[in-house]
This record gives sequence, structure tokens and C-alpha cells, in this order.
Amino acid sequence: MSEEEVQFFQEDGTRMDGREKSEVRETTMEVGVLDEADGSAMVETGNTRVVASVFGPQELHPKHLQESDRAVIKMRYNMAPFSVDDRMRPGPNRRAKEIGLVAKRALEPAIRLEKFPTAGIDISMEVIESDGGTRVTGINAAALALADAGIPMKGLVSACASGVVDGEVVNDVNGLEDKKGNADVPIAVINGGDEITLLQMDGDLTKQQVDECLSMAKKGCESLYEQQRQTLIEKYESIRQE
Repeated sequence: MSEEEVQFFQEDGTRMDGREKSEVRETTMEVGVLDEADGSAMVETGNTRVVASVFGPQELHPKHLQESDRAVIKMRYNMAPFSVDDRMRPGPNRRAKEIGLVAKRALEPAIRLEKFPTAGIDISMEVIESDGGTRVTGINAAALALADAGIPMKGLVSACASGVVDGEVVNDVNGLEDKKGNADVPIAVINGGDEITLLQMDGDLTKQQVDECLSMAKKGCESLYEQQRQTLIEKYESIRQE
């Protein structure tokens, strides 16, 4: 199918998956999904599913990587070979390393790293299914896993990616919109507020489109933050009732 033949909107103006332009895909969240991790979470947004795990704080090896005044985050992002239509070659690649670094920088400002000098915190994000938005879904899962592990934080990090397809600004781009669209703008914020910890832009946008993308993605982050918060509350309420 050529670029010209790709259809993003139905006749009634809704997107091909039935959503309105500003609508985030249906999202489910769960914490404590892995018994052996200190903290873990799974977030499923549309057909994108990511499992995140946290180990630590713990002694960091090798010692020359330690920081005397703060903990060091070691981040791993990986897409399972079966997560995409075309089977991927197993193992790390350049894109995975780049996204892992982006996710690390998005999460770091929210974590009270100064409370654990010389320690290490290992975060892993495993993409089980991919249909657009893996980095933002991974960040949402990792923030929940950090909270589940009891890591002191300024707040939860919530992430969402808006974009432009066929000249129209849309929220929470799916796989087709990501691959065939004009641009995407992933952002992350702390506690659904104005403190932005991630802002990227891939593609050509006008200033008006950038403003619209930011506004729309922020609203997406707000709703995802409320869902993250409620997910944690429900877990600890169930523990208290046992």
C-alpha cells in the first residue's frame, strides 16, 4: 500500500480504530505481576503491552560506576522477537539502547536518588506486544514498578505520545499512525502536572501543531496518571483488607 492509499480516518471523522482525535486508547494497569522482582507492573494500551520490573536499591557493581551522592539507574529496554509482525532478531540493538536512555532520563527527575548513595537501581522494560507508543507505555509501567518497589519518588511519571496524521493532530498514536503519519510528539510529566521530564519530536510540525500536540498529550498524561494512582491505591487497599 502506498503512502497516498493509507487511510487514517473514517467517514464520520473518527480514527480507524474508532477513537476520537483526542482520545487515548483503552488502557489497563496492574502492579505486582512478578514475584521475584522488588517491584513490577504491566501496562496494556490498546494492543501495546509492556512489563516493567525493578530491582534495588542494591550494591552497584562494578564499584567504579558508583556515585558517592546518589544512586545510579541501570535501564534495559527490550522488544520481544514476537512483539511485532516481522519477527525481530533477539538481543539489544541501537534503537533499544536509545529508547532505554530516553526512558531513564524521563524517570530520573522523579526518583529521590540522593537517598541511596553508591547504590544501583535496575529497571527493565520488556515489550510483549507492540502497536505504537512502546516508549511511553514502558515509562508508565516503569513508574508503577518503581512505586511498587517502594522507591522514594517526587511523584509518578506519566507519558503519552500525540502526533499528526493526514494533517490532523491526534492523541496516543497507534502503530499505523506512528509509522505512516506525519509526526509524533511523546512527552512525560510528573504527577500529571506541568513538570515535563520528556519531550521529543519526530517529523515536521508547525508551531500551532506543536502547541496542539503538547496540550493534547498533557491531557492524556493527566488521565493516565489518575489511572496509575488508582491502580496503586487498589493494590494496597486489597492488602490491608487481607
